[in-house]
Amino acid sequence: MSGDAAWLTVYGFGAHIKSTQKKLVILKNGIVEEYPLEGVKNLLIVGGHTLNSSTILHLMKNGAYISFFEPDGTPAGIIRPYGDRSDEILQKMQLDLPRHRYATIIAQAAIKSRLLAIERLQELRGIRLFYEGESQFLHKSLDELAYLIKLDEIRRLSRLNTDMYYEIISRSIPEGFGFRRRTMRPQCDAINAILSFGYSLLFGNCCVSVIGARLDPDIGLLHEGTSGLVYDLIETFKAEMIDTVICKIANESLGPDDFELSPNRCILSDELIKKLTGIFRITIDNEKIDKQLENFHMAMIGTEDFKVMY
Repeated sequence: MSGDAAWLTVYGFGAHIKSTQKKLVILKNGIVEEYPLEGVKNLLIVGGHTLNSSTILHLMKNGAYISFFEPDGTPAGIIRPYGDRSDEILQKMQLDLPRHRYATIIAQAAIKSRLLAIERLQELRGIRLFYEGESQFLHKSLDELAYLIKLDEIRRLSRLNTDMYYEIISRSIPEGFGFRRRTMRPQCDAINAILSFGYSLLFGNCCVSVIGARLDPDIGLLHEGTSGLVYDLIETFKAEMIDTVICKIANESLGPDDFELSPNRCILSDELIKKLTGIFRITIDNEKIDKQLENFHMAMIGTEDFKVMY
């Protein structure tokens, strides 16, 4: 379980979710947790669990939502109180946000997080990763983003910086893995395959938190289209929570038995998937993700300035 009472998440499998008139009771692995029923605004159920029907009624009477997800965080459906229209209000507030300003902040934060990741990799590996002019270009982009007028210009510069970032960190990866840049599915090298796996877990965790905050995941700022807001969030968390971890694994423990290469794709072994899942459960900081969503929500209603958590 994670999160405060505002949005409460039950992960995995096998939990029994019950309630009294005043408390939500969650039993999992012999551990009982209780929460004041009136404080739970969104119960997020990820995976397979047992939910008492009377608990659904108690939550509905208290104005709570119940959101269901596949084990990987893919949204499955929502139960909401009859007649509730609060999501429509929040959706309009999202649509009315100053998209240009928010997109700029997100793009700048992504560059800063990646610069920090490169610096850490240089210290860890004892090597210089930047070629001449690359560091200056990335730092200059931070200033240029603030002066760009069109969203398309912000997105284009953001993509350019992202492509450069992957080429830079590839220099910290042993050459034998064949990783030179970020590629889309299907991946033909182990590092890209592991990056995609890590990003999918990060996506699922961010998606759960977005829906927990009752925000529309499809109303993005830097990113457009389906799950745009989720992609906005993971853009600033990738370097810290996924990338540096993978670079460490590639240099210290990844071996030829951990994956299988075919002419069209790379298949990760079951043992490696299990290992990576355990590692990313630690490095993906759900508390930080939740705090980012809280800040976003507060900024949207005008009680805080929007900022990205590092």
